[in-house]
Amino acid sequence: MTGARPGPRYSLGASLLDAVLAETLDPAYAEAAARRAARADGGPARPRSRWRARTLVALTMAIAGLLLAVTYDQAAATAQGREQIRARLVADIQQESAISEGLTAQLEELRVEVGRSRENLLAVSAVGQDALDELARAEQGAAAVPVTGPGLLITLANADPKTDSDPVGGGTEEDLRGRVQDGDLQVVVNSLWAAGAEAVSVNGQRLGPTTAIRFAGEAVLVDFRPVTNPYEISAVGDPDTLLNEFLASPEVKALADISNIYDLRFDFVREDELTLPAATTPELRLARTAGDEPDVPVPDQTPGG
Repeated sequence: MTGARPGPRYSLGASLLDAVLAETLDPAYAEAAARRAARADGGPARPRSRWRARTLVALTMAIAGLLLAVTYDQAAATAQGREQIRARLVADIQQESAISEGLTAQLEELRVEVGRSRENLLAVSAVGQDALDELARAEQGAAAVPVTGPGLLITLANADPKTDSDPVGGGTEEDLRGRVQDGDLQVVVNSLWAAGAEAVSVNGQRLGPTTAIRFAGEAVLVDFRPVTNPYEISAVGDPDTLLNEFLASPEVKALADISNIYDLRFDFVREDELTLPAATTPELRLARTAGDEPDVPVPDQTPGG
């Protein structure tokens, strides 16, 4: 049996290959090539829209550069102005501090001169000598004279800042529990007084009967004067007695536990000699002559009084 001869077979792949071989260039590429050939033969020039676009881009870049320069100049001027203001404030503070220190030194000299004249006048009689002895005891109780002797030195300090584990996000917020508070200093000072300390100072600030330890903002104030980290508490007295009684205090034990938890520094050491300055002279608010009785108001005895 003879049949019809089969015709040629076509496939999709062959059709695509033939199309690629037949059209080697994209129509867009062909159009661009034709335009270049026309310009080479003296045809029409490049469209003006491209020149306009390039001009607008250049103008935009120029305006952006000008704005950037103006912004930088303003920022530099602002930073320079802040630095000048800061420098003037620092200079004013230093000047006022120098004046205050000079007046304090002058006051101390006058106080020493007055004390010397008072001793010379009172020492010529037995009554005057008794008054001097009583005054000396009162001055010691009021922390009005310097003190030197053996004692205990205690150091409290904030926890060391931890290294930031996030180099991209920046530093983390500081944990305030890792900072020494005014209550911590109060615990140490009160425990030292209870242990038998004769005199106490914090960072060189002598504590008197009216001295307060407070927290103002981020600063600790001792007698209304700021003290900074680390905090050194000096106590004059028998070192062994002070140490034993101090460590036996429940408040001190609790403070030691808190220091271990939050990595606070809490050290103590015996010292053979400590020198504590005199405290600030308290403000005189009320005075009367010795022997005079204070005026006591008499109640009104009249009817209806």
